[in-house]
Amino acid sequence: MTAAFSAEWLALREPFDRAARRESAALLDLQAMAARLRGGDPALCVIDLACGTGANLRELAPRLGGTQRWLLVDHDPRLLAALPEVLEGPGWHAKARPLHIDLAAALDAVPFREAQLITASALLDLVSASWLDALLRHVRAANAAVLFALNVDGRVVWEPGLAGDAEVHELFAAHQRRDKGFGPALGAEAVALAIARLDAMGYSVTQVRSDWCIEDPVMLRAMIEGMAAAALEQEADAQERAEAWKARRLALADCTCLRVGHQDVLAMP
Repeated sequence: MTAAFSAEWLALREPFDRAARRESAALLDLQAMAARLRGGDPALCVIDLACGTGANLRELAPRLGGTQRWLLVDHDPRLLAALPEVLEGPGWHAKARPLHIDLAAALDAVPFREAQLITASALLDLVSASWLDALLRHVRAANAAVLFALNVDGRVVWEPGLAGDAEVHELFAAHQRRDKGFGPALGAEAVALAIARLDAMGYSVTQVRSDWCIEDPVMLRAMIEGMAAAALEQEADAQERAEAWKARRLALADCTCLRVGHQDVLAMP
């Protein structure tokens, strides 16, 4: 079963995702891309993998423009039940339908050949190399474009820095590579591997940064507690050091900035 993320966590992270993607938006002309993909078709057909609460739809639909049909795929029926059927704004209209599939177990059940664009947000670092290869075989067979957004790349910078940051990050990074339901996760290696595979397929690839820059104390506390818990799960002997680091970090949450490196990858056939 694929790793589950709560609606509360997805809601907490969405403003930081939006801010990160505003930074990358100027370098990705998605409206021109969508027009090219449509050709003579009246609507752009998009498949969104691991859609969650629909954040990727809300972010991309206004930027793609025109008429769109979205297939929103996720393993959590509760999240799918909350998705809208229609979104629209000036110059665009998107109709969405949900598809309940566990992507870790039944990737082949997704109707990829319907899609002109296949997209996912915050997914690639959770999957294995073999799962990514299987996905890209479907992408190539469909001759679809891909947009993989908000993939972690291993950069974590705290301001101010503290003793213990490097050790906790090392354990956290190792935890990111544990099996999330798709096999051993790629973690920070996902972007480089995806680009290499897409290059080998003959795709034209654009890579841009979409970093989280976090100063909000609520999100900082969630990140600190999550990193400490992951470090402890990765190495039980690190409990005393991880708890001490967490206490020091939480005490500084009101005057801290955390940058978490992410990358967006756009590839055209």
